[in-house]
Amino acid sequence: MGRVVVMRYRLTFVAGLALGYILGTKAGRERYETLKKSARQIAQNPAVRNTAETAAQQGREFAGKALHTMSDKVGDRVPEAVAHRVRSLRHHNGHGGGEDDWGTSNT
Repeated sequence: MGRVVVMRYRLTFVAGLALGYILGTKAGRERYETLKKSARQIAQNPAVRNTAETAAQQGREFAGKALHTMSDKVGDRVPEAVAHRVRSLRHHNGHGGGEDDWGTSNT
C-alpha cells in the first residue's frame, strides 16, 4: 500500500503543479491546451489507471474494515440513512462489475 500512497502523492503534486502553472501563466490558450492534452494522456495511461483503481479498491477494503470495527463499537447507534447507504454499497460492490460511484472499476 505504501507504493500506492507514494504514487497518489506524486500525482497530486503534478496536478497541483500543473494547476498552479495554468493559473499563474500568461502563455495563453495554446499552452493551456497543451497542458490539458498532456493531463488527458496521463489520465488515460494504463499504469496510472491501474494505480488509481488499485488505490480505490484498497480504499474500499479499508473502509469496509473500518465500518466493521465501527459497527462493533457503535452498534445500533448508526443512523438508518448511513446503514442503508452502506448496505446498498455492499450490494452494488458484491453483485457485479461495472464502475463504482467514483468511476473506477471494481476489479
